[in-house]
Amino acid sequence: MTQPDSPLSWGSDPVDKSISVAMLSDSCDRAGIRHQVLRSRLVPLVPTTRLSGRARTAQFVLDENVDPEHPYDDAIDFVDGANPGDLVVIATDESDASAFWGELFSAAAQGRKAVGMVTDGSIRDSDKIAALGFPVFSRSRLPLDFRGRMKLAAGQVRVVLGGVEIHPGDLIVADDDGIVVIPQAQEAQIVAFARQRASGESTVLEELLGGSTLRDVWTKHGIL
Repeated sequence: MTQPDSPLSWGSDPVDKSISVAMLSDSCDRAGIRHQVLRSRLVPLVPTTRLSGRARTAQFVLDENVDPEHPYDDAIDFVDGANPGDLVVIATDESDASAFWGELFSAAAQGRKAVGMVTDGSIRDSDKIAALGFPVFSRSRLPLDFRGRMKLAAGQVRVVLGGVEIHPGDLIVADDDGIVVIPQAQEAQIVAFARQRASGESTVLEELLGGSTLRDVWTKHGIL
């Protein structure tokens, strides 16, 4: 995968931890792209988890056919191909047919230095994934194996989660408020806006705690 042309580092947290999903959402609005937050509520396995990285995408579809000798080959190759800084994105069209991620996939991805996983489907082995410390956001939990129910139809392709298009390499940031997708073409601008927002909010917070009114700080800074 080619690194996007941006001031952010590959293989590390792409945005400073002081920059929240809410700040990035506001920055997307400022940049004129107002539909970059997943409308579906995907929740972190462990509350207060923060996750950011480059999308490594997979699309799962319904399929009851199973090769008994090679039931997981496509999924194995997909996970084994993860690179440092990758954030695994599994699109399922919000399927309830099975789980799509568990302890061993998490361990393999963690060993490859992927930063986490988000899916609009289900996970299993929840307690074991949490014990690994591998960040995961999902719609639900389900013990069913995907073998004989779903299959990985394509990897590293455009997918849609929660109404938002995600392309391989897009910057994704998730926290307790939700998940935002930053397209590569506008990434540098949006992150710069978010850094300005973080700095401004720090100043506004200090002034509010010091007794300034909301009207005062809005008039002075244009931030709320």
